[in-house]
Amino acid sequence: MDLLNSPEAALGSLAACAAKATILLTVAWMVTMALRNQSAALRHRVWAAGILSSLALPILTMVLPAWRSSALVAATGVWSSHKAGPMATFENLPGMIVNASAASPLSSRWADIVVAIWMFGFIVVALKLSAGLARLAWVSRQATPQLHEGWLRCVAELCNSYRISRDVRVLQRRNPVAMPLTWGVLRPVVLLPGKAEQWPASRVRMVLSHELSHVARHDWMLQIAAELARGFYWFHPLAWMAARSLRQESERACDDSVLNCGIEPSEYASQLLDLARTLENPGGKWSTALAIARPSYLERRFMAMLNPSVDRRHLSRRAGMLSIVAALCLLLPLAALRLPGQNLSAKFSGTIHDPSGTGVRNATVILTDHKSNTAVMTASDADGNFSFKALPAGEYEMKVVKRGFETYRAPELVLEPGRDLSQNITLDVAAVMDEVDVVPEGTVKPLPESPNGGKPSRLRLGGDVQASKIVHKVMPVYPASAKTAGVQGTVILHAVIGMDGRPLSLRVMNTDIDPELARAAIEAVSQWRYRPTLLNGEPIEIDTTIMVNFSLQP
Repeated sequence: MDLLNSPEAALGSLAACAAKATILLTVAWMVTMALRNQSAALRHRVWAAGILSSLALPILTMVLPAWRSSALVAATGVWSSHKAGPMATFENLPGMIVNASAASPLSSRWADIVVAIWMFGFIVVALKLSAGLARLAWVSRQATPQLHEGWLRCVAELCNSYRISRDVRVLQRRNPVAMPLTWGVLRPVVLLPGKAEQWPASRVRMVLSHELSHVARHDWMLQIAAELARGFYWFHPLAWMAARSLRQESERACDDSVLNCGIEPSEYASQLLDLARTLENPGGKWSTALAIARPSYLERRFMAMLNPSVDRRHLSRRAGMLSIVAALCLLLPLAALRLPGQNLSAKFSGTIHDPSGTGVRNATVILTDHKSNTAVMTASDADGNFSFKALPAGEYEMKVVKRGFETYRAPELVLEPGRDLSQNITLDVAAVMDEVDVVPEGTVKPLPESPNGGKPSRLRLGGDVQASKIVHKVMPVYPASAKTAGVQGTVILHAVIGMDGRPLSLRVMNTDIDPELARAAIEAVSQWRYRPTLLNGEPIEIDTTIMVNFSLQP
């Protein structure tokens, strides 16, 4: 997402990611509700899968091939055709037509405001997370290593029991009443209060068992991922609920690990209660660390640890793999799915000129995406400028149509997400086409009067374009030999009307025509005289096609 370059595109991508994250987190919540009688470790894995999937959505959306639902496209097409009104009847356009010029400056400002609000919230949460990490790093630097031989033996024994191969540092803080904390990934750190040396051996083993269980389960890394997801989706209640539930299930799963080590539930609950009563509550500034006795979670943890029927099993490898496969089966299609308004490009604009460099107004610009069978169109303003705002990224065929000019086509126009694109277009004046019927009598037919009383027609195109007009026409004479032989047909001539009004470079286009008919057509048309085409008052050369129809029927 390019948040600064295209607010409309960023807003569309953000809304699509939020909608998909809603699906992922709702599914995670429903699954954990269904597993409420299963182990906390399994519920923790489900919440972790949902949070990691929602965090990976923006990245996978950019790298996966786009998949558009035909049902969504059809639904959008009905709405767009209704909004497009009279343009929906434009000839030769695919089914879905969107008026790209309908995006008002007000809607663009609203997109700017919404994106700015999102960025503000994201920055606030990111700064809070950064401050917490900086605080943890500072406190760890101030702490001293715990070198008590009994502690070191206990740590080594528990690391072997939990199969922890990483180097775990156990540090002792200066604050004697600080709550035990755990943080870090590659070199995990367990922070203990200053008076931890006075604890009995049972409390030491209980605290270390709980904290090292966090290390073995990689809980701190998952909690940081939850904080990042909460920062990205700070406006989404489910993101906050998921982060809170992940932390709760993490503490309960570690409690189960402690109890599985042989510690009595009543003794463990008593020790936790004493720690919560005598030590400092870590509070919001320690949101990035895992504390053993947060008062807000204790009541539910006590109920669980004192209930003998609670499932305290560790997460099996099979269950872990199944959770990953299930998450990917839901995440990958969602990430590839392009919702209406998602994956928008930045503004595509340009200017349309005539050969003199004057802007062409009211030219119709049509962009067609053949993959999705959709098209968008807009019209140029008085200066020839046009603009499309927030189009779906992709490959388009561009066509510019304006009466009096040749149709302009660009078969490969690539719009990338969040990228502005500008293109200047020069339209060629359309070639003239005349047609004359020749009958055997060879009579010269009078020229028809023009609708405006014989005056040359004047079309307001880019600048002033005065269309060419025949002022002297010599009718071809039907060749006697062709008439006797019963030969008839149409001679197609190509010529260039010079700046003096004379036909130049006469050439027969259909070489299979009878040579006598071709000769008669060239002899007559070479004597025609035109009023030359004027562009902004200056004569220009222009192509013309002349069809001479020789027919034996009167």
